[in-house]
Formats: sequence, C-alpha cells, structure tokens
Amino acid sequence: MVANRLPVDRVQNDDDSSGWALSPGGLVTALIPVMKDHGGTWVGWVGSADEHIEPFTFDGYGIMPVDLSAQEFNEYYEGMSNATFWPLYHDCVEHPEYHREWWDSYMEVNQRFATAAAEVAAPGATVWVQDYQLQNVPALLRQMRPDLKIRFFLHIPFPPSELFMQLPWRYQVISGLLGSDQIGFQDPGSARNFAHLVRRLAGMRTQGDRIFSPDGRVILARAYPISIDAQEILDLSRTPQARAEAEQLREDLGNPDKIFLGVDRLDYTKGLRHRVRAFGELFTSGQLDPMRNVYLQIATPTREGVARYQVLRSIIDEMVGRINSSVGRIGRSPIEYRHASYPKMALAAMYRAADVMVVTPLRDGMNLVAKEYVASHDSDAGALVLSEFAGASLELKQAYMVNPYDLNGMKNQLLRAAGDTPANHVRRMRSMRKQVFRHDIDAWANSFLTDLGTERPV
Repeated sequence: MVANRLPVDRVQNDDDSSGWALSPGGLVTALIPVMKDHGGTWVGWVGSADEHIEPFTFDGYGIMPVDLSAQEFNEYYEGMSNATFWPLYHDCVEHPEYHREWWDSYMEVNQRFATAAAEVAAPGATVWVQDYQLQNVPALLRQMRPDLKIRFFLHIPFPPSELFMQLPWRYQVISGLLGSDQIGFQDPGSARNFAHLVRRLAGMRTQGDRIFSPDGRVILARAYPISIDAQEILDLSRTPQARAEAEQLREDLGNPDKIFLGVDRLDYTKGLRHRVRAFGELFTSGQLDPMRNVYLQIATPTREGVARYQVLRSIIDEMVGRINSSVGRIGRSPIEYRHASYPKMALAAMYRAADVMVVTPLRDGMNLVAKEYVASHDSDAGALVLSEFAGASLELKQAYMVNPYDLNGMKNQLLRAAGDTPANHVRRMRSMRKQVFRHDIDAWANSFLTDLGTERPV
C-alpha cells in the first residue's frame, strides 16, 4: 500500500514512552482491513517534516516511512498537491496555482515513494497506490519493477479535458497514471474524462473502460465508488453512549422541532458559504422559525497554514455571527457553529439526533458523511439533502437533491426535507440504507482487488 500518509500516529503511553496508534479517517478505515487480510507493507509519510524514522511492524504488517523535508512539505504537499491539483480537480472552484518549483518537488517526492515501494515489494507483488499526491508513482515504479501488478485509486474527481488542459504538466501526469495496470475512479464521469485525455494526449486506443498500451498491456480504467463500514457505524449509533449523547445534544440545543446537521472539513469545495447563506435567508424570512429550528454545522479544521483556508474561516465566522446577531435571541442561536474535530462516538450521536442531514459540496469525489448518516439511522427516520455534484448522489438517489449554486432551490429542498411526511422519509431512507449496506467498504475493496484478474483477452 502506497499513500501520502502512514496509517499510524505517534502517541504518548502512560509510562511516558512513545508508541503508535491507528489513525482516524476514511482512507485508513477503508484500507487497513485489506492490509490485515493480505499482509504486506504500508509506504507513507509519518506526518512531520525533517524527521527520519526506521521501518517497523505494526499490528502484523510492515510500516515503511518516507521522509519529507520542510521545503518538500510546502512545495509537494501544500503547493502542488493542495494548491494545484486539489482545486483543478474540483472544477476550479478556487483558482489553481502553477509553479515549476512545486512540480519539481512533486516529482522528486513521487520518485522517493516509488523507490521505497520497489525496495519492499516482493517479486510479482501487488502495489496499490492511493490518490492525487502520488499520480506519477505508477510509471516511476514500473520503470524499476516491471514485474509488479500496479493499481491506482483516485479518491477525488478527475476533471474534464477543458480544465485539465490548463495543467502545464498534463502529459506527464497522464503518463504517470498509465504506469498502472488498473486505475480506479469514484464515478463513471471521471473515468470517461481520463479515457478522453488518454486518447488526446497519449494517442492510445481505448475501448470502453480498457486502454491499450503500446507495450502490450491492457489497462483498466473504471469507476469503483468507495463506501464505509456501514455495520460499524450502525453498531456505534446503537450504543447506550451514542443514544444518551444524542438525547443530551437535543436538550442542549433547546429541544428544537428540527435539527439540521452539516459535517464537513472547512474546505472551499464543501459549499459552506452557500449553505450558511441559504439558512440565513430561511431564518431571516421566517420560513424556518429561528426559535424552533437549529442548524448545527461542524467544520473540521484542515490546512490551517494555507492562506485561502484562513480566509474561508474568517468568512464563515463572520456570516454565522451576523445571522445569529440578527435573528437569534440570548441563549438561543439558530446556527450552532463548531470549528473543531469530534471522535466517532460524538459524530454517531449527532447523526442520530439530526432530523435533516445537509451535504451540499460544490464538487466532491464521493462524500462518505452522507453514507454515514444513512447507516446510522436504524429507525429509518431522517432525511438527507444532497448535492448533485457529490459522487454519493449517483448511489443515494432517494436523497433530496440540490444544486448548491441555486440558493432558492436549496432553500426549497431544505424545507421540503424537513416538512415531508413520515412515510416518505421512511421510504427514502430504507432505499438508501439498502444501497449503503449492500455496497459497503468490503464490497468496494473486493471489487477493486479482484477485478484485474477478470480482464478479457482482446
């Protein structure tokens, strides 16, 4: 397994010694069961710059740390990965920055990851490379180890050619990905975008989800929508602690008629400005009574050292403050905003307490929060308002769909979701629960890892 980050974090033990614990987060949750089932080594960065750590073993599999300098962190990670690829691949919601020194650092770090993987992979092993930070690893690795079976999965959207062609290193990125035997995307549209660029930039023939490489390889490039451990989420939400915390949360919020919940990273792709504005207008107009309804927004801190994220935080803080001061009362704020991270148990309680979950990104590869909310509601109560531009919208078709750029449309759907009949809520939630539990994280991993062996000869 090759990913930007290792699946472990350093922790301080009771005896003041230092140890390692499994990291939280969707990627680790998705891939650790694969590591435990198949064995092997995880190659990744430990998360701190200018630190060297020797390889070690954790929970039965190997850990191969890759070093990053402070400069490489700024250029490869904060720069090329998160200020170039991230906005470019999310429909240029923010303008991507293109700097040659960032690209040079990106390639140097990708080479280091590829070299580390080549060193630890057994003859004929499978190497699974993860996400946009490491798009050139497949080709670099194939040059060193042509015996390997190389797979790549992109966890974010892949853009259309009209946007991707902005990238000065467009051919190099496509060539890097084509070092894979199998390339997975979150949705069919991303797979089609990639195939079009392969024909345009690499001149290779494609047929459906197959790409015919000049070296004789047939490369699979298709959609494998990622999912969650639905049963784990459900079991967590059913615990006495989660039930008690959900009841306490509702009481702390003043026992409102409806709790609207948003759980997002504080990122410009998540559509928070549009969402807060829509709720502000609903509360101000009285279409939602600010004394009887609450919008609870959890905004998890992310990339706090990046200027555009600092600006976004200031904007959201100001918007929420202005709305609450306008329509709120002492001791009662219609928008409860928390810029903080919460453990799984607390999130499960929030999901359980929420009457309406609001997931309205401007662009998202999947959005697992939507699936977590659906999985957590064993009573089939609740409602999900979901952006058309989240990958999850292709699977959770019974959600109340919105175009987050259409504020009036979003407001109407929020009211519709809150005011719909119990029978409609049950019908919609049951349909989405069936989808989430049938296509869980195990089904995703199994479909991806077994697909390559089923390829038909040409």
